[in-house]
Amino acid sequence: MTFTYKPSKWVPFQDQEVLERVRRIRREDITKHPNPNFHIRVVPDSDIEFIWVTDMFYRIKAAADEGRRLVLILPNPAHVYRHVARLINRFRVNCRQLYTFNMDEYADQDGNIAPESYPQSFKAAMMNYFYREIDPDLRPPEEQVLGPTTENISYYGQLIADLGGADACYSGPGWTGHLAFIEPDAPEFAADSLEEWMQMGPRVVTLSPFTIAQNSLHGSFGMSGDLALVPPKAATIGPAEVVAAKYRMDMNALTTAGTNVSWQRLITRLAAHGPVTPRVPTSLHQLLETDFYISETIAQDIVPLWDRGY
Repeated sequence: MTFTYKPSKWVPFQDQEVLERVRRIRREDITKHPNPNFHIRVVPDSDIEFIWVTDMFYRIKAAADEGRRLVLILPNPAHVYRHVARLINRFRVNCRQLYTFNMDEYADQDGNIAPESYPQSFKAAMMNYFYREIDPDLRPPEEQVLGPTTENISYYGQLIADLGGADACYSGPGWTGHLAFIEPDAPEFAADSLEEWMQMGPRVVTLSPFTIAQNSLHGSFGMSGDLALVPPKAATIGPAEVVAAKYRMDMNALTTAGTNVSWQRLITRLAAHGPVTPRVPTSLHQLLETDFYISETIAQDIVPLWDRGY
């Protein structure tokens, strides 16, 4: 007798035929894609951070050398920004024309966006791991290091657009396939079509229970599954800011505390090889020109490990 069942109603993407297909994608086939501008590359786990750091530093230094403005949309919290800061200091790169925009930030149940004084805020992480690590004489003006706030969320996208749009947008998928905190099941991102959804900008959204579970395992929340400690909502950029960026890099390399355990192994396949749909927001990259990096651990074949528990 065959035991069959539908995914839980909480799972955002429900197409079982597609799910089964992407589960079967082998390591040797994961880089194949019909869009030649969607560059899927599998690299050693240790290379992902190096690729990100060097790309950021290259863009910052090239802009400084050419005397032009640089606008970056950045994910947080990321300790690797310290390495970018060290390179800036070592090579004495003037960052006076650098503008950074955090792609998201936590918010409370009423939509009030977390201030920098909240220890787990992404703005606090950006200031601690990047801004304050840069030598004072090389830093950009502090007002050019931005994040979503209750005051600016209604025009956060316009702030980026007024600077000519982002020169680069760096991202990585969450457990739901979210891009930034663009959640597949957030009512605030409900749209009648993919085209309408792609034009939506920043807003405060309701976080998926899966995102709350994912973030409860982050070091900033004690890595202890404390669901109640993770805020229920968040501010985020929208698909429009990703589409408008001149360059995009998406990184798929997250594991649980450096182990082989990861919730990204399936969602990376679904984002790269499933349908382009708001139900898997990171799938948006398939329509664009994006460098889509996958670590060897995430590219591993999905197979049962019968001798393992959690």
